Amino acid sequence: MSPLSLLFWIGVAYVPALTGYFFGPDRWYHRLHKPDWTPPDSVFAPVWITLYATMALSMYLACRKDKHPLLPWAVGLFFVYQLLNAAWSPLFFGLHRPDLALVCVGVQWFALISMVRALAKIRPAAALLQVPHLLWVTFALALNAAIWNLNR
Repeated sequence: MSPLSLLFWIGVAYVPALTGYFFGPDRWYHRLHKPDWTPPDSVFAPVWITLYATMALSMYLACRKDKHPLLPWAVGLFFVYQLLNAAWSPLFFGLHRPDLALVCVGVQWFALISMVRALAKIRPAAALLQVPHLLWVTFALALNAAIWNLNR
């Protein structure tokens, strides 16, 4: 695996950030009832920037085991996860549909769990790099559910 492959994974990992950029918090979001444990808006970008970097490094490390039979499954789950991750912001902020966003992040969480399980068999270090990501998506799922519940 060359440094170019690391750049490839970095590029792929950061693609969902584009939808977050174009569909971010707006007046509608700021008027919603949110739980007291909602982080300030300023927390989300630094967390995601860090998580995208660890996702890229994780996939780069996993792909160094290119002969592992689970690698295509893990890579496929990564791309499914990325599509769901990119879809969440337009659903939540663009369409103002926390209900659809909740379904999306729920499926996203399941895809991430499945990917981490596959990565653990391919390269444990790659799975460990996903643990903060899994914790954050679990938090995001709970936050999305709380916002939906408070505003339905």
